[in-house]
Amino acid sequence: MKSDFEENYKVLEFKEFGDDKGNLVVAEGSGFDIPFDIRRVFYIYGSERDIKRGLHANRYTKFVLINVSGSSKVLIDDGKKREIVVLDKPRMGLYLGPMVWKEMYDFSPDSVLLCLASEHYIESEYIRDYDEFIKEING
Repeated sequence: MKSDFEENYKVLEFKEFGDDKGNLVVAEGSGFDIPFDIRRVFYIYGSERDIKRGLHANRYTKFVLINVSGSSKVLIDDGKKREIVVLDKPRMGLYLGPMVWKEMYDFSPDSVLLCLASEHYIESEYIRDYDEFIKEING
């Protein structure tokens, strides 16, 4: 039986096709490869290796993170358990459910981290203080 933590994150493998012309990775939304309807897309690039991005949890939004170029690490934390996932293949994604603290770091110089989100940006659903996150989790 999976723990709540394991239900709230999952490494995804997308279909990849390649030939002498190059490679193509397919990730379809609406419950196919991405387990939600995609309402927002953004990407992170140009971050130095020692910079941390994210540093927040979301009350409602689900995400899939894909390093379409280069690599990065993602620390995920549900308030009880922490895990580090390395994103270093364009066919690999990381699903993150609501109420997961996330920190992205150790970006390679060529890193482009694509982020797919289930919701539009709403500042009030972000928890940007770790202690506040722990209080809400332990509610």
